[in-house]
Amino acid sequence: MTEVDADVAAPATGAFAEPTQRIRAGWIAAFATAWLGIWMAQLAPVQLLLPVQIDAVLHPEHWTDSVLAFGVVSGIAAVATIIAYPLTGALSDRTASRFGRRRPWILAGALVFALALVALGFQADIVAIGACWVAATIGFCMMTAALTATISDQVPVPQRGFVSGWMSAPQAVGIILGLVVVTMLVTQQQAGYAVLAVALVVLALPFLARPDRALVDRERARVTARGVIASLWISPREHPDFGWTLLSRVLVSVGNALGTSLLLYFLMFGLGDAHAEDDLIVLTLVYMVFVIIASLVLGKLSDRTGRRRVFVLVASVLQAIAALLLAFVPDLGMAMVAAGVLGLGYGCFLSVDQALATQVLPDATARGKDLGIMNIATAVPQALGPLIGALAVVATGSFTLVFVLSAVCALCGAVAVARVRGVR
Repeated sequence: MTEVDADVAAPATGAFAEPTQRIRAGWIAAFATAWLGIWMAQLAPVQLLLPVQIDAVLHPEHWTDSVLAFGVVSGIAAVATIIAYPLTGALSDRTASRFGRRRPWILAGALVFALALVALGFQADIVAIGACWVAATIGFCMMTAALTATISDQVPVPQRGFVSGWMSAPQAVGIILGLVVVTMLVTQQQAGYAVLAVALVVLALPFLARPDRALVDRERARVTARGVIASLWISPREHPDFGWTLLSRVLVSVGNALGTSLLLYFLMFGLGDAHAEDDLIVLTLVYMVFVIIASLVLGKLSDRTGRRRVFVLVASVLQAIAALLLAFVPDLGMAMVAAGVLGLGYGCFLSVDQALATQVLPDATARGKDLGIMNIATAVPQALGPLIGALAVVATGSFTLVFVLSAVCALCGAVAVARVRGVR
């Protein structure tokens, strides 16, 4: 099996060397637990708390104003993501700490994220809500840029599909657990955000207790602002597989964001569902089951076959099918079917595409920065999706265009990943 893209630099040594020792179940469990806390803290606000809070603050005359405001807040957070992800990833590559390169950033990110969530719960002004959510997004980027890089640092290539599945499977569980917490276990907005913040930090602790690779003296490089900024550009002409993988992830992630981020509004205003919040939990549960199955089973199958591209391509097509079902059969029952198909496609995409990304990195000494750029391709679309979808809703007065655009983006993502040549 080809371990790295043909245009990747020569093998590195020391802390930058490709890992060869198989990781154990304890490491994977701690890794998955950390991601569970992250997804609860990030997705429960996006799916429910934040749009409900914005709607309560604005009291708009027309529901599209609330959708648009939510989209604008998400769009501003996306700008912060573009800066925070590669910058914190690059800094973690160069962090010379006795605690390792990644752990200090995981801890700092968790604390920033948690404190911003607690503060967000007390805001009653749209500008303050936006500012707190931007701060939370920066903490999310700090934490996940470093955590994602540990896959390249410590996980050998034949295990990366399966381990990446344990990054994506907790996303599905995190959504449903987060929604259950903020709708059934706590009733106040402030308490909901606070519980998510505490869970984020507590669930990160097991992974923080595990060893991390530290730089030795000869591997330490002087950090300058000019050097960090210059390193953020990766030429798609010189590293085409990285470029195509990045483009594919952007397109598929935009498609997924369009298909999922406005579901509460779709149920409330598109279907006139009087039990929208309860049905959102059911939809999310269906989605969760299929994401977990796809991410773990298909991620492991990808490892065994040594193939990545075909899995990502099929996953993209499945997401397009789900979006078209929502677009042309706007019914609660069909929405349940679409949730299952979408979960199957996105679960497969999350695990296998992450493994693919680790195999097309241009420089072993800059894994955190390069994966930070890859993470932009996931996080920014998730933040911009609500804004693009909101504009489509405002322009047409319905959700049909939102889901059609979702399908088109997913299919274009499939075309892009087919252009990758250095990985099967």
